[in-house]
Amino acid sequence: MDKFLSLKIKTKLTFGIGLLFTMIVLLGGLAVRNITDMSSDTQNILADNYNSLLYSRRMLDALEWIKNDPQAHAEFEKNLDLQQKNITEIDENVATAHLIAQYEAMYQNLNDTTIQRVRMALNDIMSLNMSTIYRKSKVAEHTADQALLWICIIAVACILIAFAFLIRLPRSITSPIRKLTDGILEIANHNYEKRLDLGDNQEFAEVTSSFNRMAERLTEYRKSTLADIIQAKKYIEAIVNSITEPIIGLDRDRSILFANDEALTILNLKRENVMGKSAAELALKNDLLRRLVRELIQPDEKKGPLKIYADDKESYFQAKYIPIHVTNGDGGETEYVGDVILLKNITEFKELDSAKTTFISTISHELKTPISAILMSLKLLKDKRVGEMNDEQIALADSIRESSDRLLEITSELLKMTQVETGKLQLNPKITKPIELIDYAIKANRVQAERFNCHIEVDYPEKISKLFVDSEKIAWVLTNLLSNAIHYTPENGRIIIGARQEDKKVEIFVQDFGKGIDPRYHQSIFDRYFRVPGTKVQGSGLGLAISKDFVEAHGGTIRVDSEVGKGSTFIITFNV
Repeated sequence: MDKFLSLKIKTKLTFGIGLLFTMIVLLGGLAVRNITDMSSDTQNILADNYNSLLYSRRMLDALEWIKNDPQAHAEFEKNLDLQQKNITEIDENVATAHLIAQYEAMYQNLNDTTIQRVRMALNDIMSLNMSTIYRKSKVAEHTADQALLWICIIAVACILIAFAFLIRLPRSITSPIRKLTDGILEIANHNYEKRLDLGDNQEFAEVTSSFNRMAERLTEYRKSTLADIIQAKKYIEAIVNSITEPIIGLDRDRSILFANDEALTILNLKRENVMGKSAAELALKNDLLRRLVRELIQPDEKKGPLKIYADDKESYFQAKYIPIHVTNGDGGETEYVGDVILLKNITEFKELDSAKTTFISTISHELKTPISAILMSLKLLKDKRVGEMNDEQIALADSIRESSDRLLEITSELLKMTQVETGKLQLNPKITKPIELIDYAIKANRVQAERFNCHIEVDYPEKISKLFVDSEKIAWVLTNLLSNAIHYTPENGRIIIGARQEDKKVEIFVQDFGKGIDPRYHQSIFDRYFRVPGTKVQGSGLGLAISKDFVEAHGGTIRVDSEVGKGSTFIITFNV
């Protein structure tokens, strides 16, 4: 039956299009034939009679000057010879012979009478060709009229047939197809009670029967699986509610699909007022939900944990946003269907981190007192008034001093780190010239540079904008960067420290020509306690992390440009 259905529709289309194609070919052939006939008639006029008129006209022009101009005879005879070769009409041969006789008589006795006779002979030839042109024009006109008549007849027939097919053929095909399409749309919208009735249309009888059987089976399937779907929904809801962390599900339109009891508790909302509602509308009266939706739409890389008061206690949550995609049936492309917001309770980790910070701060403060006492004792030992020390004692004292200085530097870095972590970092900005910060860093590292025999060069422009920064903290950053550069620069090496300005940005940089840093570690070196693998220089791993915090507290950025074997350049950028 399917083959019969396809054959019937194919036959209709083939017959209709084939008939129209045949008539178009017929119309085109008729037009080409008539145009060819008209072209032939016109070509005869141009090729034969027009040339005779042209030669006669030239001989008349030569006749006007034949008494006074010897060249006129040559021109006349030239065109007379051409005319003799272009005789195409029945009486034109006699007229041309008469012209030749009159010309020879004129040539023997040149006077007005003989010239007038030649002119009359030329007029006879021109009249003969003009009459022929008129007659041929009538023939061409008749041919054109016939061509137009037949073209009009065929064209009208094509239009009538095409109009008939346009009215009947598409309707006979599209009407049942439209009804079938409407039925499929109803089924797609879960209206499984839809049935097709295409009347006596035998071509679509099998399609109608198959569609109705499919709708009946879908109705039965829906009834049989509805209970399973409800049970599965309850099962999923139970799983979601059993999750101890707050979790919220949104569809692609930001409407709430589900939320477990923990989420409703911290949001201070009731389930019946949440399910199926727009999260954006609910967020208008709920600060926590508003922040969650805002960070979902516009992610903030620097967002911190959420501080929430729930169950009469202060808790901290870290929000995680998980986009949900589903795969189509054939396992091809995925489609975005919504998001899941998971709030992980990090209160315990926050408390441990706070305890760690407090511990480090306390230890750092407590260590500074004995370290200062050690340094004071070393100073007294080196005082010659107490007594002379031998070389071994002096070496031990220097070693103790180096270790004490190093320990004091580490405790200072730990204190600065705790200031940043606890939010107690205070900035005292003032207008400062970049060269002042550079000079401070150079003076602070002068002894170290002389010890390693490093040559520090300053690259500073004539004009550069001033900065509005906490000069103490930015000077510390430059001092730390320059100290690192000295440690990683070979003996007798050079270091460049300087500043430059591009538009509204001022950059301060420290460049060394040491072994460089692998690009894999360009981001990690600014993390706390991180040290590049294989580094022999001792350090706490806090200097660059604190520098990054200090710079970003001013709204600036710090980065490194480095390649292995080509040195490193640390660049601090501020907006002015």
